[in-house]
Amino acid sequence: MNKTAILEADQKTVDGIAHGNATVLAGLYSDYFPMVLNMVLRNNGTEEEAKDIFQEAIIVLYDKIRQGNFTLSSKLKTYLYSVCRRLWLKQLASQGRVYHDVDSYEEIIPVEEDLAMHHERDLQLSMMERALDKLGEPCRTIIHDFYISNLSMQEICEKFGYTNADNAKNQKYKCLQRLKKIFFTAVK
Repeated sequence: MNKTAILEADQKTVDGIAHGNATVLAGLYSDYFPMVLNMVLRNNGTEEEAKDIFQEAIIVLYDKIRQGNFTLSSKLKTYLYSVCRRLWLKQLASQGRVYHDVDSYEEIIPVEEDLAMHHERDLQLSMMERALDKLGEPCRTIIHDFYISNLSMQEICEKFGYTNADNAKNQKYKCLQRLKKIFFTAVK
């Protein structure tokens, strides 16, 4: 799904929440709770705490939408993750527990700054997707297989018919160099 389609779907979700659509709210749980659960469990939390944090974030989102002062400036997933992360950091700090994803949770980043960082990351990922599209085959598949599908160089060697894993590794290196060139040319 491209970024425009995602933002349109997110806006439909926001509109559904504004109109009190219970199905849309239930969809938020199935779509976004797993990422929050994962974050909380990785950082000294329980499933019950993750449910509480997520519920609180949904209430924040719901209240902002119903008050009419909510503007979707990032992906909804990014917004919810940022709110949940901030709530979890505050809870950990109040209990004297540690958050493993950051060096220091004592300096909590305001949600707006956190959203800005995620928005910038989303833009970079979109640019990377476009660069990958321009890269072509077999490079696109090699990079996807290695970095996304976590295939070994031996598996890639066999898939593409290279004589050995070193040849596949050399091809991956050349593909990465081409990808960097395409990406950084687009950034300038």
